[in-house]
Amino acid sequence: MNILITGGAGFIGSAVVRHIIQNTQDSVLNVDKLTYAGNLESLESIHHHERYTFSQTDICDRSALDQLFANFQPDAVMHLAAESHVDRSISGPADFIETNIIGTYQLLEATRQYWNTLAEPRKQAFRFHHISTDEVYGDLEGTEDLFLETTPYAPSSPYSASKASSDHLVRAWHRTYGLPVVVTNCSNNYGPYHFPEKLIPLIIQNALAGKALPVYGNGHQIRDWLFVEDHARALYKVVTEAAVGETYNIGGHNEQKNIDVVKAICELLEELAPNKPAGIEHYQNLITYVTDRPGHDLRYAIDASKIKKDLGWIPQETFDTGLRKTVEWYLNNQEWVEHIQSGEYKNWIQQQYQTEQA
Repeated sequence: MNILITGGAGFIGSAVVRHIIQNTQDSVLNVDKLTYAGNLESLESIHHHERYTFSQTDICDRSALDQLFANFQPDAVMHLAAESHVDRSISGPADFIETNIIGTYQLLEATRQYWNTLAEPRKQAFRFHHISTDEVYGDLEGTEDLFLETTPYAPSSPYSASKASSDHLVRAWHRTYGLPVVVTNCSNNYGPYHFPEKLIPLIIQNALAGKALPVYGNGHQIRDWLFVEDHARALYKVVTEAAVGETYNIGGHNEQKNIDVVKAICELLEELAPNKPAGIEHYQNLITYVTDRPGHDLRYAIDASKIKKDLGWIPQETFDTGLRKTVEWYLNNQEWVEHIQSGEYKNWIQQQYQTEQA
């Protein structure tokens, strides 16, 4: 297959690209605007591979998208490009409206125009896979409730509202135009190559530097944590095996309070990085409670039984095994983190990678 992946230089997108190139015979066109969270250094292991191509393109640029579709002739689109950081959406929602809503619209229209040119059986086999989030469902009140594929949407932040909007667009293009779509909604991802502003890598890096470990409110917000490589395997299963029009929730079966995640990281660092910064006796002493953010959802939890039943997918990592792998990766890849924090990964792009300009 030829698979066009938007946002393939992001955290989840790069995991999907690596998975496909390393574990299948498919070819990938990675379409990424390379905003602050797009990092081609996360794809260094495969960026010279003959089945991999990169194009620095904004999904809001319709003419550029049309040219990419004409040249690459994809058999499937996996749409991961999105602004995704909740805090950033609160302070500056405009980028989220532009990328997540307008960008998805432009991509849908480019896909629809291309799809209409395909002959059978390629037209019937084609898939547009939209990757979304469990945050579109809002939050859960009860401790036993779970998000189902049929849970009504009730987004709380500009980010989740923009993703909910994009989900509705995708389903409308299926209903109105017959575009063969599938949709997935995932829980919180974590793992290697995660941008350092997110909770788990932020706590790791701050602890190693002897800085405060910020925890919103009382830290009792609950998230279902999904190891990113498990997610990549699930997404590939969906795009290659799911029936048109289906929606699948993808979760890690790993509900954890934020404060417990932070403490678990501290415990792992006590073992794996015992040489602490001067004046630090225990990493947990760095935990600092800060004012909760506006509209902070209390609990997310996904029922992933449908994807297990239909496609046979279950996560391979427990939270303990996945978190250990994640902490070990960051300890062994401090240069990658330093490049991001200093902005040097942008220089790396120009020095190591010839980007195809659309």
